[in-house]
Amino acid sequence: MIKVKNLFYSYTNDDNYAVKDVNFDVEKGEVFGFLGPSGAGKSTTQGILTGLLPMQKGLANVAGFKMKEHSAKMFNKIGVSFEQSNVYGKLTALENLEFYRKLFDVDTMDPKILLDMVGLSHVANKRASTFSKGMKHRLTFVRSMLNNPELWFLDEPTTGLDPAIGNQIKNIIKEKNKEGTTIFLTTHNMHIADELCDRVGFIIDGVLKLVDSPRNLKLQYGEKFVEVEYKEGNETKKENISLIKEEDRLRLNNIINNKEIELMHTKEATLEEIFIKVTGRGLI
Repeated sequence: MIKVKNLFYSYTNDDNYAVKDVNFDVEKGEVFGFLGPSGAGKSTTQGILTGLLPMQKGLANVAGFKMKEHSAKMFNKIGVSFEQSNVYGKLTALENLEFYRKLFDVDTMDPKILLDMVGLSHVANKRASTFSKGMKHRLTFVRSMLNNPELWFLDEPTTGLDPAIGNQIKNIIKEKNKEGTTIFLTTHNMHIADELCDRVGFIIDGVLKLVDSPRNLKLQYGEKFVEVEYKEGNETKKENISLIKEEDRLRLNNIINNKEIELMHTKEATLEEIFIKVTGRGLI
């Protein structure tokens, strides 16, 4: 669904590149996470792939369209949910969706059903200017679903949302993916990426450092260990014991055989920890 080769982009039209020689593919039906801190090049790449920014150098093919010569027909196949909501404040939630659906040449979803999916049906006839930031974000999110996109671009889809609504959004994303929608997810939230993505790419300072599945990254870069709490006399002691070294495994075996275990569970490196290990940078 997406093929990117030797992609460069400069906002100053010089060698100060926001995106530098980026290469990756996204397969049909895949959830691909584009991960990095603010200013890493995530939104720039998405802007190029959705036609918001012009192609400068390199090649990109999106949903069968070459981005250097793409036509308006491409927008019938893609949906874009922006991190910064850009709804029409003077229109109601329903009017926003009714207006936007007229821009497509394909069948669209019922706006009332979409509003109900994200808990906005009770404000369907209220002006969007009266909405909170989170409500506007939800309206932007469902607007991107109107045309049943084959390829769905999501930029920080759960930002600013309370946990319950965030889980609702994640469930919608999972369901659409089960139906066959390909998803390109840009985020700095590694927990969401770990939960949703088949593969992820780590980008920092405009450079794509690596692409792999969360599982493979954990196996390659993460250290497995066990957190165990046990009684020793009247005290409760807690240890983190590596499963890599022989002496540590023997230490764990000794505790299991000779101590009263209260809590024990395995732990693995998080995507955020792996990102820092690979890139040398945090996500802020």
